[in-house]
Amino acid sequence: MTWRNWAGNQRTDPRRTVVARDAGDVVEAVKGAERDGLRVKALGSGHSFTAIAVPEDIALRPPADPGLLLTDSTTGLVTAPAGLPLHRLNALLWERGLALPNLGDIEAQTVAGAISTGTHGTGATHRGLAAQVRALEIVLADGSLITCSATEHPEVFAAARIGLGALGVLTHVTLQAVPAFRLHAVETAMPLPDVLSGLDELVAAHEHFEFYWFPHTDIAATKSNNRTEATGPTRGRVAEWVGDDLLGNGAFGLACRLGAAAPRLVPPINRRMAAQMAAAEYVDRSYRVFTSPRRVRFLEMEYGVAREAIHEALAGLRAAAARHARAVTFPVEVRFAAADDIPLSTAAGRDSAYIAVHVYRGQPHEAYFGAVETVLAGLGGRPHWGKLHTQTAATLRERYPAFDGFVAVRDRLDPQGRFTNAYLDRVLGAPGRSAR
Repeated sequence: MTWRNWAGNQRTDPRRTVVARDAGDVVEAVKGAERDGLRVKALGSGHSFTAIAVPEDIALRPPADPGLLLTDSTTGLVTAPAGLPLHRLNALLWERGLALPNLGDIEAQTVAGAISTGTHGTGATHRGLAAQVRALEIVLADGSLITCSATEHPEVFAAARIGLGALGVLTHVTLQAVPAFRLHAVETAMPLPDVLSGLDELVAAHEHFEFYWFPHTDIAATKSNNRTEATGPTRGRVAEWVGDDLLGNGAFGLACRLGAAAPRLVPPINRRMAAQMAAAEYVDRSYRVFTSPRRVRFLEMEYGVAREAIHEALAGLRAAAARHARAVTFPVEVRFAAADDIPLSTAAGRDSAYIAVHVYRGQPHEAYFGAVETVLAGLGGRPHWGKLHTQTAATLRERYPAFDGFVAVRDRLDPQGRFTNAYLDRVLGAPGRSAR
């Protein structure tokens, strides 16, 4: 059966698909691949825009049964099957009085897919999802099943937290959760010059802060989320439908189609959408505030730059958008995260700012993305592993101090390239050969 990702820009016809019920099924699938000389790729929910998860031979769906979820309310440790979608995990944790401390802006990904590609949220003192990992159960290329942590196979654990699917197939992931909490969300439109001049203060004043800039406008839609003990104000079902479905997806989809058909209308469309999409205040469960539905399909590129480079990055991006984003109605998303110690994390060793650009699916994106990439790569930017970019092992090695160490672990665990594909060969180099 043909496999397609969510955006529809990646597709393939794997030789066979295996749906694993447990770790034993994964072991058998990997041993079968070794016997037949085939490659294996674990499938998530297809929310990567790159070909990182494209299965060339065997498509393997890891265990996803929510009945396999284990939680410890005393320690906050949560062990989830790797294929469990985050939206299921978030709801189950809430029922047990727990929550993840930070999330990205969608929850459709699987647990393994989210950590393996470096999914992050926003918050100057918060790190990405992979930094919450405390242990991993992984099937290696020889079919062996190991558990790794900071004390057990520590070199594998260090790399596999963001492993790109290159080290093996994750079957279970242990995460550090926290007591369930609510967030107070405030969404408001501000003049872009005011946001930029007061950016450090805005980021420092809120636990989670981000903003969206609509090309061809001087408007920024800001969103700040802070923990609260309050239970209101709340959004009723009608208000939630208006915000998420009508304005967030229905009207926005219409705006994208109209902008693609009549680019001269994009500036007024963007001004109107910026004002409408940033006018809300509410309190809700943390995961409901962190995440939003995404029903308008698009292509995306995102780079992480050193926090101190954000103003230079945005200046270059705005110039690139003025030249190449004439028909772009999608906003630019800007977020922030704290440094971590994960070898292939985009925030490895540095506090980071993230800039993501999008285009409506079906619109040309090459010139716009290419111009933005030139700016961000020139500032030492690191591309999100699951979002479009043109970098190779040769260019990425310069940006990750631990790059060669990761490749060495990969070559030791998978010398025959059982878990590789064309994308991984491009960004890591082919197994067993120098990526230089």
